[in-house]
Amino acid sequence: MAAKKPKTETDFPKRALTLATWNINSVRARQDLMHGFLQQYAPDILCLQETKVRDSEFPHDLFVQHGYAHRLIQGQPGYNGVAIFARFPIELAEARKLVGRDDKRHIAARLPDGTVIHNYYVPAGGDIPDPKKNDKFQHKLDVLAEMTAWSKGLGRKGKRHVLVGDLNIAPLESDVWSHKQLLDVVSHTPVETEGLLALQKTHGWLDAMRHFVGPSEKLYSWWSYRSPDWEKADKGRRLDHVWLSPDLAPALKGCQVVKAMRGKEKASDHAPVLATLDLAATGG
Repeated sequence: MAAKKPKTETDFPKRALTLATWNINSVRARQDLMHGFLQQYAPDILCLQETKVRDSEFPHDLFVQHGYAHRLIQGQPGYNGVAIFARFPIELAEARKLVGRDDKRHIAARLPDGTVIHNYYVPAGGDIPDPKKNDKFQHKLDVLAEMTAWSKGLGRKGKRHVLVGDLNIAPLESDVWSHKQLLDVVSHTPVETEGLLALQKTHGWLDAMRHFVGPSEKLYSWWSYRSPDWEKADKGRRLDHVWLSPDLAPALKGCQVVKAMRGKEKASDHAPVLATLDLAATGG
């Protein structure tokens, strides 16, 4: 994709918008990586997870340099953290404390047309897929259950919501490099995959990535640091997602995993996911 020129606020909502979601795995440690991505792809809306920095130490200048005058940030030192950036005015819709914990895993922005972007960072869940032996896995299941109840409350019609983020679950067999070998690995266990698909059904969410890539085709957004040659091995998982409310389905014009960013120096283990939305096409 060719480099883009900076956009202006007056462009909204008269044209298609680009939205990126990315688990950056420490925004301060990957400023050069972020600079390159913003310079080349210049999304109108950028949602980050795992920023790992308190709000007072966030590298604001980097984003100002690239034209993101509007920002919502929920951060803490060393862990978690979510943020939303835009080239046009946005306002805070909510910042939920999932299962009663203020661990900075959700933030939502309301766009000028009323569309709400929900940015989630679901817990990874540790290594043992047994809630009796692993509190982290129980925490993950609790967050998933709360998100499901929240999604049911949205209603299936008359709502303009976008859900993005690192949901830390690869729901389909084709979302992992080996379904059989990962059935008992956290992120692809049946209780997780069935739970995420149930969550998706509660609101009739459209899986933007799978709208363009059929469910039988392999599709990943994460590759482990443990692999000495991640690209050759290609043992990936699709942990990052973009979902749209049914009313916004006509707005979806494109979606892609920007895999090239995984191969950059000091890369995150997640690649960005970039979606194109024509919100005006839905009457917004």
